[in-house]
Amino acid sequence: MDLPVMPPVKPMLAKSVAVIPPDMQYEAKWDGFRAIVFRDGAEVELGSRTGKPLTRYFPELVEALRERLPERCVLDGEIVIARDGHLDFDALTERIHPADSRVRMLAQKTPASFVAFDLLALDDSSLLEVPLSDRRALLERAMSGVTPPVHLAPATTDRAVAEQWFRQYEGAGLDGVIAKPLTLPYRPDERVMFKVKHERTADVVVAGYRFHKSGPVVGSLLLGLYDDRGALQHVGVAAAFAMKRRAELVQELEPLRMDEAAGHPWAAWSDEAAHETARLPGAPSRWSGKKDLSWVPLRPERVAEVAYDHMENGARFRHTARFRRWRPDRTPESCTYAQLEEPVRYDLAEILGTTD
Repeated sequence: MDLPVMPPVKPMLAKSVAVIPPDMQYEAKWDGFRAIVFRDGAEVELGSRTGKPLTRYFPELVEALRERLPERCVLDGEIVIARDGHLDFDALTERIHPADSRVRMLAQKTPASFVAFDLLALDDSSLLEVPLSDRRALLERAMSGVTPPVHLAPATTDRAVAEQWFRQYEGAGLDGVIAKPLTLPYRPDERVMFKVKHERTADVVVAGYRFHKSGPVVGSLLLGLYDDRGALQHVGVAAAFAMKRRAELVQELEPLRMDEAAGHPWAAWSDEAAHETARLPGAPSRWSGKKDLSWVPLRPERVAEVAYDHMENGARFRHTARFRRWRPDRTPESCTYAQLEEPVRYDLAEILGTTD
């Protein structure tokens, strides 16, 4: 491979803002695996956000990209998997598996797509210093007539359209809007774009915590919601605290601390088989590796309000929740899935302009 922009390249990043800023290019915020695609003739490589290769996990995409992209190019985009017109992040994470046979089976069962939204190089020219508006025009020409599973991400400079996308597209599994300054060069690994994400709040049961890697202070709070059978299900964590606050939380939660997990709703957390029938903390996965998943059990008697962006498969918070405040006015039993707001469904094909 011999391209004007060579792997590894870390993608350009975005920082969170509360509202959609004016006078920019706007795109949907895709909920998948960020990927830089390098194609030089028959050679195709997929680089992850960290710069590590994703190529072996998406063999069906390698072939599709080889057939559909310009002969020599470098693209920034997102790898996604759709089911029933909705993005499915769980199906995507299943691909990161050591067994090649399983990867290829899943490539047939749940094939991935690639959504391109930036162009870093074309032919023998690097475009890293070219303004975004010009890169977009080149990208549109390069992707003209492209067919699924490769797509060109919709973009607009109309803020009103971006606000409409923000409201509608969540129903297809997307999680906000990205705003990019029109004069922006491509800046790998720098937070020079802007993202506006959906945020909702929920009242949850705090049923445990994990220690911080730095010592005996709270690293993350373990959060739960009651399902319609009255079982407390683990739905995620809240983890962003100042160091002083982490120490305070240990003291605040000490009266609820249990000497052991026996009698706790999640007492079976260390039994791998128990995770098949309930959502428990410490679920084994290829992401956790040898990470210490032990936790301190608390009597599930305290309620907190947390902010979250959206739910994954209606069962858990997709990302780390943000702690807002304690809710002494709420009973743990009132913290159920019924309080969660569900976005109106929207077909992914409407976004991509295809029936794929």
